[in-house]
Amino acid sequence: MRGLNRVQIMGNLGADPEMRYTPTGRAVTQFRVAVQRRWRDAEGQPQEKVEWFRVVTWGRTAEVANQYLEKGAPVYVDGRMQTRSFEGADGQTRYMTELVARELILLPRGNGRPAASEEEIEETEAPEEEVEIPL
Repeated sequence: MRGLNRVQIMGNLGADPEMRYTPTGRAVTQFRVAVQRRWRDAEGQPQEKVEWFRVVTWGRTAEVANQYLEKGAPVYVDGRMQTRSFEGADGQTRYMTELVARELILLPRGNGRPAASEEEIEETEAPEEEVEIPL
């Protein structure tokens, strides 16, 4: 049986994106997205919880994300979850789970700033080789 690893989120950036280039010159941009969930508890009181997602984009999508996204911007992300390990400053192995974006849609902002056209955002795949992304 074929597996499925697909995640779709829609929320707001918690900080400006950070773009870097790999040693081979490929753009990679990281940003965090806050997704709110609202409901009413048994007593009818409104409740809210925020989940944070670390998102990684590659190639042209990374460049567009860096150019157009900023703290507070609404965004839709479709991709896959990936967990990677790295060695912390204390020598301990640490693990990080992140959403590797396949598709990114910049949502209307309400501040009048233009969003990127769909032609500017192309679907890109993460590289086949493992690439270390500085934290």
